[in-house]
Amino acid sequence: MSEISGKARHRRRKTALVVGVPLALSAAGVMGYGLVPGAQSPASAATPAAAPAWATATADGFASVNALGQSGTYGGRDGQIVTVRTLADLEKYATASEPYVIVVAATIDMNPVGKEIKVASDKTIVGSGTSGQIVGGGFFLGAGVHNVIIRNLTIRDAYQGVWNDKEHDFDAIQMDGAHHVWIDHNDLRHMADGLIDVRKDSTYVTVSWNKLSQDNKAFGIGWTENVVTDITIHHNWIRETEQRNPSTDNAAHAHLYNNFLEDVAGTDINSSYGNYSRGATRMVLENSWFQGVKNPVIKDSTATIVQKGNTFVGTSGRNESGGTAFDPKSFYAYTLDKTADVPALLKSGAGPRSSIGTTTATTKAAAATTLTVAKDGSGQYSTVQAAVNAVPAGNPSRVVISVKPGTYRELVKVPSNKPHVTIQGSGGSRNDTVIVYNNASGTPKPDGSGTYGTGGSATVAVEADDFQARNLTISNDFDEKAHQNIAQQAVALRTAADKVFLDGVIVSGDQDTLLLDTAAKDKLGRVYMTNSYVIGNVDFIFGRATAVIDKSVITLKKRWDGSSAGYVTAPSTVANRKGILIANSTVNGDVSAASFYLGRPWHAGGDASLDPQTTVRNTSLSAAIKSTPWTDMSGFSWKDDRFAEYKNTGAGSGAASANRPQLTDAQATGQEIADWLGDWTPTAS
Repeated sequence: MSEISGKARHRRRKTALVVGVPLALSAAGVMGYGLVPGAQSPASAATPAAAPAWATATADGFASVNALGQSGTYGGRDGQIVTVRTLADLEKYATASEPYVIVVAATIDMNPVGKEIKVASDKTIVGSGTSGQIVGGGFFLGAGVHNVIIRNLTIRDAYQGVWNDKEHDFDAIQMDGAHHVWIDHNDLRHMADGLIDVRKDSTYVTVSWNKLSQDNKAFGIGWTENVVTDITIHHNWIRETEQRNPSTDNAAHAHLYNNFLEDVAGTDINSSYGNYSRGATRMVLENSWFQGVKNPVIKDSTATIVQKGNTFVGTSGRNESGGTAFDPKSFYAYTLDKTADVPALLKSGAGPRSSIGTTTATTKAAAATTLTVAKDGSGQYSTVQAAVNAVPAGNPSRVVISVKPGTYRELVKVPSNKPHVTIQGSGGSRNDTVIVYNNASGTPKPDGSGTYGTGGSATVAVEADDFQARNLTISNDFDEKAHQNIAQQAVALRTAADKVFLDGVIVSGDQDTLLLDTAAKDKLGRVYMTNSYVIGNVDFIFGRATAVIDKSVITLKKRWDGSSAGYVTAPSTVANRKGILIANSTVNGDVSAASFYLGRPWHAGGDASLDPQTTVRNTSLSAAIKSTPWTDMSGFSWKDDRFAEYKNTGAGSGAASANRPQLTDAQATGQEIADWLGDWTPTAS
């Protein structure tokens, strides 16, 4: 994307902040607002044979261990899939004696406040995308209840105004004597007592990938003299909670790994302690990150803690270990993430996921074709482009191009007549499969017909609707230092299509890394990126698409000469359309403080009719972001376009001012993810 030289052009006058506020599809639910295929309102069945992957998912950790007559934890996978939108239907199916997969597809208010639904055995309760929310109450699993999965829900707001509330036992999830329970990818916050209570000899429990926040007591385990509880707690983001983070009392085996405990400085909530091993607990604590927590790790004289690979930043007070514990791998297999990756990993990955609880038609999924690519010749094709070329024009159903680990130095183009294509790395990490090239805007074409231009420089170009990419890296490694005499824009990924879903990818470059475009100025082009990384320095997220970057990490990079200066976004949005939305993400990088802008308006070709938009909300901003985060471009003032923030955090965030517009709560309801995506629910396929 090139700057436009010349004098400022005549353009319309607007207020400093113009924010469209259409009616939100749902004030609380931002995605996943459709029925499971075949479902009827309020609920109906789908056959287990056609069930999507999330409906048959099984637990890891201690919940996966065969014991007490139960073979792991798989919830209601053997029963019907039902979709609920009311308290009556949720309670009907959750308390039934038969197995069910219960999809919560709306915000459900508990009545009375504090109500805890008594869940029966053999149940999966799962939120539909991010639209499944339980407000003012939660779930109770009593003695003997077993084989229960609670996933992908937001459970919130039973708070009764008393911080250390000893009168109201209004938990998000409480279990008394249950076993084989998996609590995964939930957002639990602001309840009247605890967020999770694992009590009275409950055992074979796994708690994973949850966000626990805004509560006095986060997570209590025990309240019994018996030493029987076996529990795995991994990949949880425990933030702004005072105590029980968790408190683990008389647990036979407590395995905690890859958790992120964060006490944010300057807030009203201050941690009193972090992980606590009490009574006769034996605890193994591995590769976790503690940020600003007082007394991060403590133990009773009768308890044990074995610490391995943990990191402590800005912590104070007690940090203890001692005694012998156990080897978790003698019970189950697991893989540790690097401790240094934990904060960014959990900021982007904890909590509800858009890909859980939703599905496209099962007939389409069944019809998917898989093509394999491998550099070593072990696949059907040795290049990614060869596999794309093999997709028939006008293909009616999903084609998955599975790319084995390796570095593929090639240009890839998915033309507009080949929709429903997925390019997916088959390795264990998104770093394992890399598609890379090094064209820049000023690079001469081999046929002598000129240079590539910005859009033409893309390593991967997507012009087909309903495209998906996951579990891979797309990069442009153009050497700016060695080619100072040509235009430096070098795109890694260009999209010019509608319904583009980028999940678990890395998009890496310098200037103009990620071009989010549309097929034409009058065409809608929606992009949803989640659980991903975008790396660059100048205008490195740009274009006219209606694009959401959710639960991802935006990494700021120094320029070729070692200097720190840049711009995260450069939208060129058409008037009356949505532009770029960054939500629930992290912006950071190894660059100088106050050296990067969040964005500037790109009026491509000097087009004064454009109305560029970037909104950054509920995102952690590092100190690299300037206190005046928006700036002009090529004679166009950012104040004439649409730039705003809402409830951002971190050293780079700031209060509202004339130079730092903040959305009001009312305006923010019209700038949710659902307002960007409309009738499209991104679903992995």
